[in-house]
Amino acid sequence: MDVAPVDELDNQMIRLTPTQLKVMKGVYSGLPNKQIAFDLGIAEATVKAHMTALMRKLKVRNRTQVAIAAQAIGWGSSAHQS
Repeated sequence: MDVAPVDELDNQMIRLTPTQLKVMKGVYSGLPNKQIAFDLGIAEATVKAHMTALMRKLKVRNRTQVAIAAQAIGWGSSAHQS
C-alpha cells in the first residue's frame, strides 16, 4: 500500500478545505459516509465528492489509505483534533 511520505502529506494537508478536514476526521474515526454526512449536515453525495478530492490530494486509492495518511501526519495528536 503506497502512501505519500509524511512531509509531503503535511504539505497536502495545508491545501485541504475545512470540510475536507472534517470528512477526513470522520473517516479516521471509522464513520461511514452516511454518518459523516449527518454529522456535518450535508448530503452523502457531497461527502463522496469530498472523499474523491481527499484521495486525489493525498494520492491514495481508498478510505483506509485516507485514514492511514491521517495517522501518518499525527492526526491522533491534540494538534489536529478539534
